[in-house]
Amino acid sequence: MDALLHQGYDDFRAFVNPLVSMRARLSSEPYLLERVEQGRLVDTDGKAYIDLLAGWGTQAFGHRPPAIEAALMAFLDGSAPSFYPSGISPYAGLLASRLHQLTGYDAAFFASGGSEAVEAALKLVRGASGRPRIACVQGAYHGCTFGSVAMMQAGPYRDIFGPHLPMVDALPFGDMQALDKALADSSLAAIVVEPIQVEAGVRLPDAGWLARLCHGTGEQGVLLVADEIQTGLGRTGRFLSSQDWPRRPDVVTLGKALGGGLMPLSAMLTRRPVFDGVYGKFALAEAHASTFSGNALACVAGLAALDLLDDAMLAEVRRKGRLLRDALEEFVAPSPLVEAIRGDGLMLGIALAAPDHPCYQFDYLGVPELAAQPAIGMLLVHRLYKAGYIAQICGHAWQVLRVQPSLTISDDELLACVHALREALDCLWDLQ
Repeated sequence: MDALLHQGYDDFRAFVNPLVSMRARLSSEPYLLERVEQGRLVDTDGKAYIDLLAGWGTQAFGHRPPAIEAALMAFLDGSAPSFYPSGISPYAGLLASRLHQLTGYDAAFFASGGSEAVEAALKLVRGASGRPRIACVQGAYHGCTFGSVAMMQAGPYRDIFGPHLPMVDALPFGDMQALDKALADSSLAAIVVEPIQVEAGVRLPDAGWLARLCHGTGEQGVLLVADEIQTGLGRTGRFLSSQDWPRRPDVVTLGKALGGGLMPLSAMLTRRPVFDGVYGKFALAEAHASTFSGNALACVAGLAALDLLDDAMLAEVRRKGRLLRDALEEFVAPSPLVEAIRGDGLMLGIALAAPDHPCYQFDYLGVPELAAQPAIGMLLVHRLYKAGYIAQICGHAWQVLRVQPSLTISDDELLACVHALREALDCLWDLQ
């Protein structure tokens, strides 16, 4: 297996994405991963790693959770169809019903990736409202498909793919005046918001701005979309992070951990009147569709994931989030390289200072192409790799380290991670 893995990694470099492979090698990222042992990733040299990314949020229940594996094996050992030519999947029905019980949303559309769920939401709000304009928030990351990338933060993920979807406006983060101006536009169909802007540096909206957003959209008949692909499914200690908002969003998107970490699965949830306003006629009932939408195997994994995400686990996430935040404030925040710690539950960000010393610059490190970006975050990530932790910076904010471990991580592992962070920061500070 070791030889096969090495061949597969070489083939990835040759036939998939050479620069991603080069980045991993330059940063000493532990990409030659061979197996999972007790929830940890083990490389071909036998070194074990704790994943502080939880697989970009997909592995909320740990890598290869036994309960999800068992549910999938039970289905595969049976004789039920994996595909229903009618498009009527009983497993999709069961999953939609379960999500209704947990969230109150009584209409669902299933897809594979988060971007697909966002695309479904964009089509829904335009069709339901009869209005063309969509507003989002600067700093957003809603996906990389054509509609979602139009709402992307300006930069390399977005700029070269223009001209973008028209009539999409990005509001400055937290700007009340810009929000009021957008709400006054009679052509506005919806505002799309992340409860936490993870890629922008784990930013939470101000309570006053959020209240105005919720009340203003309700008053003006503007649909409110909460993109919960990064924050939903218990990440903040609540099933939905938006469930505490002043009003319930009209549309919610989910993804990442919905497939239990073993199957790709996403969902767009809404209220039945909104859904039927677009797809409530026979001629339009399948106007938005996807071949693998609601496929049996993915939905089996989704049902098993929701079984795990009970009230006890949500309470544990809240407790662990407080434990982690307190430990970071005590041991990590005092570092001269740390400017702030922010976030909610087990979705936290550590904002780092960007010292002027050359040793913290990408051009000094031999990567002049990235000279405009702060290197401190990637230097910290590199140190954590060496200490046995897989971590990463935020996509739009390279000076912010994201900390989003699995929801099942132990207290001891959390505290060990905090001390490893402080040791890594001390080493970086001593480079000057």
